[in-house]
Amino acid sequence: MQTRRQFLQLGTASALGFALPSAFAKRATRDWSLVETSRDGARLAPRAMPATIAAAASTLKCDASRRFQQITGFGGALTESSAYVLRQLPEAQRLEVIRRYYDPQEGIGYTLARTHIGSCDFSLSMWSLASTPGDYELLDFSLKPMQRWLMPLLRDAHRVAGADRFKLLASPWSPPAWMKTNNQMDRGGSLREEYATTWANHYVKFLRAMRDEEKIPLWGLTVQNEPEASQSWESCVYTPEQERDFVRKHLGPTLTREGFGAIKLYGFDHNRDTLERRADAMLGDADTAKYLAGMAVHWYVSDDYAAEARVLKKYPGKEVLFTEGCVEGGAKPGDWSVGERYARNLFGDLNAGVCGWIDWNIALDLRGGPNHVGNFCDAPVLVDTHGGKVLYQSSFYAIAHFSRYVAPGAHRVELSGATQGMQSCAFANPDGSLAIVAFNPGDAAIDFNLEIAGERRGCHIPAHAIQTYLA
Repeated sequence: MQTRRQFLQLGTASALGFALPSAFAKRATRDWSLVETSRDGARLAPRAMPATIAAAASTLKCDASRRFQQITGFGGALTESSAYVLRQLPEAQRLEVIRRYYDPQEGIGYTLARTHIGSCDFSLSMWSLASTPGDYELLDFSLKPMQRWLMPLLRDAHRVAGADRFKLLASPWSPPAWMKTNNQMDRGGSLREEYATTWANHYVKFLRAMRDEEKIPLWGLTVQNEPEASQSWESCVYTPEQERDFVRKHLGPTLTREGFGAIKLYGFDHNRDTLERRADAMLGDADTAKYLAGMAVHWYVSDDYAAEARVLKKYPGKEVLFTEGCVEGGAKPGDWSVGERYARNLFGDLNAGVCGWIDWNIALDLRGGPNHVGNFCDAPVLVDTHGGKVLYQSSFYAIAHFSRYVAPGAHRVELSGATQGMQSCAFANPDGSLAIVAFNPGDAAIDFNLEIAGERRGCHIPAHAIQTYLA
């Protein structure tokens, strides 16, 4: 049986530079291993592989020669609220949380992160990086509002993950109030046309300052967080046509002209239920699509994962990136059902073709904040800021079953054969290892067989459990 550290090394092999074998199916001998998380208390626990084949059970067949999307990675949101909560801990505990997420040897394999340009609902207050009205040239632009809480978290995650592995995505919740039709950052409103060029330049100012002042280059951007929602917190509404035109006329050309054309730019950044209409407007327009890597999605409202698959089929060469999901209504310490919701979405998104998966806040307090408008929610790590305790939730381990063992650069591969009541998917890592993840949300255990290149093993997954098989 392999150690926890050996399990982890399988999940980060591509980061360590192992080469891809010429043919997975011809690998002579596979060392099978298994880790399990269950409602009954197991947390990434090593399990012995059954020695016998379940003759009457269904069989899942993994064909690693049939590949689908390449996996960019997994991660979470580095918000001002998360930064504040972690700073309430002693420094050693704070860094331990960051390591458990981002350290390539000791952590669960996170490489992606999302942060906010200006404030968001999970900020301590409302603020912008360019607060001077009428400052068309952005002469007063500054990262200073990020320096007290947010920037130390970004720096530490960048350092712990490693500069070559860390991929930071940034999203604005709202332009500065003076650029908007309602003259405020919250409660919707839209970008005023006379400030479209200035707002596009604002992204460049942010990218350049992060690169040159903070030495943290950005990997990607989204145009706008949740452009279809007029929220009581920071928000800005774009119709599909307005977002298309802003990218085509302003943001895309500005990024290209200023040397940031290689930045991954994603449109939409909102719920699956209206993804297709937004994709048709933006990816369906060649002059806009040339600037876009694809579309970003959230899980609220809809579980229509097939919408993601339809968009990817209609617009080959483009990506769908999952950028936000959380269980709303405040913190839910110890609630197993939260992890099952995460698992259901991870399987649904990844089997639909999503290239990467970014959770919402990496850490919150026991209320599910702080949040300057009272919009509390759960997080994979909850911190008792008075008692100094760190609680790792079921959702942390649900994500870990993918992020720890599916390396950046892996491909989802074919896994055929249905097993009633169970979700599953398979991945081929760049080092030649395979990771097959299974999820049983039911009240009864399930026996099944797993077959790889003609080698079949009997498998058993308990009720309410998630497993990762490594071969």
